[in-house]
Amino acid sequence: MIGGAAALAERIAARLAVPVDPAVASFARALGDAAGARAVLFYGSNLRTGSLEGVLDFYILLPGDRESAIWPTVSYHERVHEGETLRAKVATMRLATFAKAAGGELTDTTIWARFVQPSALIWAEDDAARADVIAAIASAATTAARLAAALGPASGSAEDYWRALFRATYQAEFRVEKQGRENDILSVNADHFAGLLPLALEAAGIDPGLEGTTLTPRLSPAERTKILAWWKRRRRLGKPLNLLRLVKASTTFEGAARYAAWKIERHTGMPVKLTPFRERYPLLAAPQVLWDLSQHRRQRR
Repeated sequence: MIGGAAALAERIAARLAVPVDPAVASFARALGDAAGARAVLFYGSNLRTGSLEGVLDFYILLPGDRESAIWPTVSYHERVHEGETLRAKVATMRLATFAKAAGGELTDTTIWARFVQPSALIWAEDDAARADVIAAIASAATTAARLAAALGPASGSAEDYWRALFRATYQAEFRVEKQGRENDILSVNADHFAGLLPLALEAAGIDPGLEGTTLTPRLSPAERTKILAWWKRRRRLGKPLNLLRLVKASTTFEGAARYAAWKIERHTGMPVKLTPFRERYPLLAAPQVLWDLSQHRRQRR
């Protein structure tokens, strides 16, 4: 539906233009300039809180059509701001690949599931790059909405559908977050998700069947079957693809062990002791850390 697509794009553009701390914007511009990027996206908990502590999350989107290897490339960067060290985890890939992944054209499950959540476009090379990113984020919303409609109940609240979506995508990947993470996503980003699902469904050509706060997406049995078949393949390949990316990241992500230890403790409460071996060989150390994490979770049940 053209009207729905235009309304969704307008909403996405407004959300991407949210103001951020000048220190974050300056960091993003420096990263974008150094990489020869078309755009830089900022996302994650620091976007929501405005905090400069912890690790800032950026996606650097490059020009060109072909990736040289498994994407994205993950790296770690530091920048001094007013005497304080800012830290950033940076994922780098081509904007063309990002757009295809957001539109559900690739086997990837991470891009559309991540970027239907809040993000900010804090640096763009020009208006054309900005428009391309807005279109890609809108595609992420429609891709997510289609699957949410297929996975969710026949009728329910928007939150019912989003929970079904995020529960499924988290299960398709290697995650350290606790169960019920989908509830946290919805509760802390309530303003972002308010009204998004019916708009995204309309843009995807699906009647949301909205009555009050209840949705009844008008999916034919054939369309639902097609969407679920699309998801089945991506769910099956989710963990193997995640593993390949983790292997690659272990060779390119300087400071990977420190970052992983921080993230695990932040999400699970389990401190991870950093030994010289774990610092130097994070991938070889991973099985022991995962075993420790499983025991930690078992003790807390």
